[in-house]
Amino acid sequence: MTVRRDFKDPARCRPDLVIGREEPFAEAREQLARGGSVLLHGPAGIGKSTVLRALAADNAGGAPTVLRCSATESESHLPFLALADLFGLVLERVCGALPAAQRTALESALTGRGESTLQRDGLALRLAVLSVLRALAAEGPVLVVADDLQWLDSASAELLGFAARRLGDAPVQMLCAVRTEGTEGQEYDRHLRACPPDTRVVRLGPFSRTQVSALLDHRGYTGLSRSTVRDIHRTSDGNPLFALELGRALAESPARPRPGEPLPVPTSLRALVLSRLEMLSDDARRTLLVASAGARPTPALLHAAGRDHAEEETAQAAALGLLATDPEEPALRFAHPLISAALYAEAPAHERRAAHAALSTAASDPIERARHLALATTGTDPEVAARLAEAAALARDRGAPSVAASLGLLAARRTPADPADAADAAGAADGAPGPDERRLQAAEDAITAGEADLARDIAREVLTRATVPAERVRAWMVVIEAAGQALGEVDAVFPQVLADAGDDPRLLALVHYQLAWRELVVDGDFGKARREAAHAADLAARGADRRTELMALAFQSSTETLMGHPAAPATIKRALREPQDPFVACHHNGAGMARFRWLLMSDQLPEARKSITGLLREARRRGMVESEVHFLRFLADTELRSGHCGRALDLARESLRLARDSGIGEGASAMLASLAEASGGDVERALALAREAADHAEVDGDQMYLSLALAAFGYAQSVAGDAAGAVRSLRRVRELEQGMGITDPARGRWHGDLAEALVRIGEPGEAQELIDLTRVHALRLDRAGVLAVLDRAEALVRAARGEHEAARKQLASAQARLGRLGYGLEEARAAFALARLRARRPGAAPGHAPYDEAARLFRRCRALPWLRQVDTAVAAGPVEPDTVSADTSAALDGLASMERQVASLVMEGATNREIAARLFISVKTVEATLTRVYRKLGIRSRVDIVRLAAGRRTR
Repeated sequence: MTVRRDFKDPARCRPDLVIGREEPFAEAREQLARGGSVLLHGPAGIGKSTVLRALAADNAGGAPTVLRCSATESESHLPFLALADLFGLVLERVCGALPAAQRTALESALTGRGESTLQRDGLALRLAVLSVLRALAAEGPVLVVADDLQWLDSASAELLGFAARRLGDAPVQMLCAVRTEGTEGQEYDRHLRACPPDTRVVRLGPFSRTQVSALLDHRGYTGLSRSTVRDIHRTSDGNPLFALELGRALAESPARPRPGEPLPVPTSLRALVLSRLEMLSDDARRTLLVASAGARPTPALLHAAGRDHAEEETAQAAALGLLATDPEEPALRFAHPLISAALYAEAPAHERRAAHAALSTAASDPIERARHLALATTGTDPEVAARLAEAAALARDRGAPSVAASLGLLAARRTPADPADAADAAGAADGAPGPDERRLQAAEDAITAGEADLARDIAREVLTRATVPAERVRAWMVVIEAAGQALGEVDAVFPQVLADAGDDPRLLALVHYQLAWRELVVDGDFGKARREAAHAADLAARGADRRTELMALAFQSSTETLMGHPAAPATIKRALREPQDPFVACHHNGAGMARFRWLLMSDQLPEARKSITGLLREARRRGMVESEVHFLRFLADTELRSGHCGRALDLARESLRLARDSGIGEGASAMLASLAEASGGDVERALALAREAADHAEVDGDQMYLSLALAAFGYAQSVAGDAAGAVRSLRRVRELEQGMGITDPARGRWHGDLAEALVRIGEPGEAQELIDLTRVHALRLDRAGVLAVLDRAEALVRAARGEHEAARKQLASAQARLGRLGYGLEEARAAFALARLRARRPGAAPGHAPYDEAARLFRRCRALPWLRQVDTAVAAGPVEPDTVSADTSAALDGLASMERQVASLVMEGATNREIAARLFISVKTVEATLTRVYRKLGIRSRVDIVRLAAGRRTR
């Protein structure tokens, strides 16, 4: 949707920015660029007019003549009005070229002088419109822009349709927009009659939650929590106009709604539906109010709530278009969520409480009954609070932490501030939870549900008045958890929370566990992080806090695994000992995750897949959104290593969507999505995602994920053919990991990519040094997969030194071992390298034959970018190993290996692009290599290289 800047906004936003419409905008722009026409369609408020204006502005430069009209409902009965808008300013330019009868009929129709009608002057008018468009097209391309085509007067629509069908090759394009209510179907078909035959229909659908968030942010509504944005998205049903109106109402409201309360519906939106509500009887309106208050209203529920004539009254509402009918769906559904929201917002408070009171006994689900009971009462009520707390616990057990958080906050509001009052009213001696204790439980549920901003707000509120150390530390833990990877932003919290913890080992264990994360994420110090985690585990054991002890042990074991520490297996076993905690067992930082990471790094791919699939299933059952984001990513990583690139791409994209919707783990998910795109999707998108991941890590000050993001960027650069760029990125990864103390090469598996890129830029010596050092650690840790990849890279070093037979044997061995280990994509890459070597042998078969095995393996993996590389290699043709004479070879002895290969190919007459394709390096690398060759040989151009070769041969 194009939004205008009507407020002071950072320079990063452009007034004509198209938000959330990138794909349909690009599709329409491509169609217009080809000379075709476009018909945009979608419901009211979906952004058709703004996209239409953006496309018209984008295309205006290519069309000297732009004809515009925008019809309205109130004027749709006036004949020829749209035609007058279109031709009013250009008629004088072309009327002289029209035959007299056509000119008279058209002028009469457009000016209103005379009695021109379609019945009387039909043929003359039709031909006149066609003649005007042809005359304008003779001067240059013409763009007809028509908005709200549904309100076009019938006469203008008929004349435009007649002309559009007969324009032929005349450079006349139409860009139209029409309102349609159906998501599919043929509702727009009749409007196509006013457009040329080559018109492409482009539907504008609802926005995703992420797109709604971006739109609100662009318009300046930046103070909204993610839970509020979620409510706006749900209430607007993704309609950008409705979402903006709801965002504006919230921004102008002096008090924000509490979690669980409905959004304020502005008058501008209420007017869209209240006119139809006024046509309902009073009883039918009350019945709809009860339906709007219910979570999943059915006729049976309405009857149980005292609405005796529910069927007749809901049928009346359906006839007015307020309810959507579906014979196979027992639940009642409002035609749009906004109708329900406006109806509820318009109702007096006492009527709303009455509806909730009726539903508090009618609903069958105990969670629903408790929620309605809370909304039917006012003030504090310890009995209601206790029922709400029980319902929150039930929701938590059912895997609905977001619901649990909402119910917990309701329970806190119904809990008396004085614990004695709560205990007396509840008939208990003591031990009744206070309101802040219930708020903190709600905050922890919000963290589990991925609503970090809500959790942080609750914790900050508690900290303004809490004096009990346990409550303060618990609240600080929520604040730290809500920071996610940006732990550097909460550095000031740690001294305060340590002071609050005092000498209580349970509280200190919580603090040192978070300090372990801080050392890892902010400082990138694995050694200190490991020691803090071990200390936290000891403190938790002394304080009998098994959950924190298990989390600390899991963290310690993961850190040791990444460091290549010999104690890692023993620590994992300690973390997996009974008794276990169900929450920790399926947490993304728990022992199950530590075991999965160990399996993955130890080349046990089937076991790793089974482990992470089980963790993902349990996280989804419990509603643990953050864990789900990470488990999806790790499953995608497992599939990618197994060579299932298509499956990995789907999972990585799903993880990224969920991460962006929830605001959790966006950088990590973008990093893995980059790897998946580079392997099985779009390489340009892979590069963009890797940059995004690196930006997230840089902003958060997260050294750990920065190294992973740069490794993904280096891989994507390598696949894109930018070997020099890959070397720069991966050298920085090497520096970062050395600084963090990471020695296990299975952590990022970037070493082979760096070695191969070094060979491509003519640095085989550095590549061999890297291989030798990495092999020491891989042998120590028994990383068979890493060793096989290193052998593949070393074979390329040998080939660069002219040891072709040894290189072929090493590649064949590496391919076989990678296949046995289940690394499908790495196996295919080894086969590809082997095919390129075989294609260099004298007498090698031309064409695709040497590459058949590599192509088959890449197809099996659905590794589309790699398949494109195979096609490029085949198109480049076979490369002779070395066709220059001995004397010429002697002249090249002073050159490095890569320089010698490039110079030899120049002597054969290969272009820079052909050299790049044959050696699998970028054109820029070829150019840079040739510059070094010129300097070393004392020559100025590639022509001099050819002359040098010719001169040596003629002696």
